[in-house]
Amino acid sequence: MKNLEGKHIALTASRKTDEMQTLLHKQGATSEVRSMQGTVQQDQETVTRLMKEGLAERVDGFIFTTGIGVTTLLDDASKAGMEDKLVKKIQSSFVAARGYKAVAALKKLDINVDIRSDDGTTEGLKEQLKGTDFSGKRLIIQQYGQASPALEHFLQEQGAILTTWLPYIHHAPDDEAVDRFIKELLDEKKYDGVCFTTALQVKSLFQRARKTDKHAQLTELFGNETIATAVGKVTAEALYEEGIKRVVSPTTERMGAMIVELGRYISAEEKQS
Repeated sequence: MKNLEGKHIALTASRKTDEMQTLLHKQGATSEVRSMQGTVQQDQETVTRLMKEGLAERVDGFIFTTGIGVTTLLDDASKAGMEDKLVKKIQSSFVAARGYKAVAALKKLDINVDIRSDDGTTEGLKEQLKGTDFSGKRLIIQQYGQASPALEHFLQEQGAILTTWLPYIHHAPDDEAVDRFIKELLDEKKYDGVCFTTALQVKSLFQRARKTDKHAQLTELFGNETIATAVGKVTAEALYEEGIKRVVSPTTERMGAMIVELGRYISAEEKQS
């Protein structure tokens, strides 16, 4: 018997959904796409203004969270004639980075990274930053799509003065689409599992659930019934931050591995029951 035989799975992605559905069907599952990705748009005007303001003030440190964010900031700075000034400012400051892509992008610019989180998670970065004195320090954080309250709160507790640069802005999917998915999950109990492939998908779903007073119900559902599945550590971390304690995630961060791991988990769970 195939591990996902008779199971109905939701995919919250917007890319490669045909490939994922094919893999699910090979495992015996049926599936539907309920994209929670929304759209991510570049915000060059705002971030250029923030860079000009930042370069005019004292900056003690930079924290970078994505490789694409680093390259986009430098591209925007280049278009505004500020690239050399920005690079020199970063080179003379404390620098922390989350994940190998951000580290690689910085190394290309001959920027030394003082603290790094190799696992790519915010929690990993916070762990590495513990013990660093940020009292009265002016820090600039580069984020992707949305600010990270967990990281910002952590740094503010250490006394840091923060500015967030968002070279890209995330726009959530239509409320109607998210409400429909929440109804299918909570009222219709339609899905045995949900596959998330980005942290933005998790945030779109749970932010809307919070606004409609369904967050607690959704957390309970994923804790006891529907299985939350994440493609990798960063996506899993977003689920943990929402209070989901049971998260299935593969060691190898690939969509195919995610589906195989979900099948293994369900098969093992059914053997125990």
